[in-house]
Amino acid sequence: MSEQTTTEDAATTESEEEAPLTQDSQETDRGADSGSDEGDIAADYLEELLDIVDLDGDIEIEIRGERTFISIQAEEDPDDLQRLVGTKGEVLDALQELTRLAVLTSTGERTRLVLDINGYRAARNDELRQLAQDAVAEVRQTGEKVHLEPMSAFERKIVHDFLAEADLASESEGEGKRRHVVASAE
Repeated sequence: MSEQTTTEDAATTESEEEAPLTQDSQETDRGADSGSDEGDIAADYLEELLDIVDLDGDIEIEIRGERTFISIQAEEDPDDLQRLVGTKGEVLDALQELTRLAVLTSTGERTRLVLDINGYRAARNDELRQLAQDAVAEVRQTGEKVHLEPMSAFERKIVHDFLAEADLASESEGEGKRRHVVASAE
């Protein structure tokens, strides 16, 4: 297994590089270190897990703003890691929560890291965007509320954000696995 770490894509100018550290820039640097540390802890945890289940994958860490993104890509056959995604990403969601707990246990701080395996979240994000766009079109055409399919809290958040960008109201309804987003013009 290989591990690649990528830092923030913040472009710096020569004057920024030469400027002395201020209180604000010191805090920002600590925040980046914190993200890097949690990424390293998460990657170590996931690497051990892959070893236990005898699967191979490349682990990449990326820090975007204040959030750490961990991606695992199959080294050879993408189907090898499909078990870690599961049906509708349920295993992936559970694995993400376990990874967050491993970071919490190690650092004492909560993390909002995002775990993706074989690009599942990226592909699902595209699907969710399309669902939201279809809901926007239907709400605007009929003026009626539109109930979307049940989805995880993580996915509902993404849909709520898409609907807000389109100036529509949204709320979550239902309990447990039946919880879903309702889009409306209100």
